[in-house]
Amino acid sequence: MTPIEMALPTATRGPGTAAGPVTEAQLFARHIEGDQAAREALVRRFIPLARSLARRYDRSSEPFEDLLQVASLGLLKALDRFDPTLGHPFASFAVPTILGEMRRHFRDAGWSVHVPRGAQERALKVRDAQERLANGRGRGRAATVNELAEYLELSIEQIIDALQAIQAYESLSLDAPRPGATADEATSYGDAMGEEDARYELVELDATVSAVLGRIPQRERDILRMRFVEDLTQTEIAERVGISQMQVSRLLRRSLDQLRALTATG
Repeated sequence: MTPIEMALPTATRGPGTAAGPVTEAQLFARHIEGDQAAREALVRRFIPLARSLARRYDRSSEPFEDLLQVASLGLLKALDRFDPTLGHPFASFAVPTILGEMRRHFRDAGWSVHVPRGAQERALKVRDAQERLANGRGRGRAATVNELAEYLELSIEQIIDALQAIQAYESLSLDAPRPGATADEATSYGDAMGEEDARYELVELDATVSAVLGRIPQRERDILRMRFVEDLTQTEIAERVGISQMQVSRLLRRSLDQLRALTATG
């Protein structure tokens, strides 16, 4: 029971006379005059309509009691705006008013990420169409993109965009447990996500350098290895190779210049 229903008097009969129950037109006439009892009777009479409209969206992640509360607020707005002198049935006025209130609720409070208003409204239309087409004529299967486009008179691109927007309505925490995981191996969605290797960019660089090193004389490759892999000083390299430290410096400089040139040209 919604807070609106709970606030109503417990009596189930609206204000009437000894001659019999009051008609809908009589209740609206009294409501316009400010009769609070007539207004409460109208709420009791049409709350099943609000409930049935809330049921349309019961498949969403929103609790049904919240949906019913929004639909009930839409019913109250419809009662306050309805003009019985125009000759239209109240239900034909109340349905779009209640549905508009519910769509506004979904648009303003339901989406996990920001989606443009037009895309939100189109997504809700597509979701409603999916439900109608799946249940209509005993189909028992999901409607195709082409069927949705024909039913709603939209382009295929608009339907695809709406289906993608629907996925943005609900979000799932990376800390949520993955389905099928046992208690012993409880893993979250975040645990299944890969991490970027901090040295991944060096793989391509290593492949490039290895390819161009083959074009440098063996002695210079040895000097480069001793300097940058074994981390020897130029003096230690000179003693091991049997040349002067100045020659080692010159060979290193020339080898590095060659590597830069070869790497730049591929």
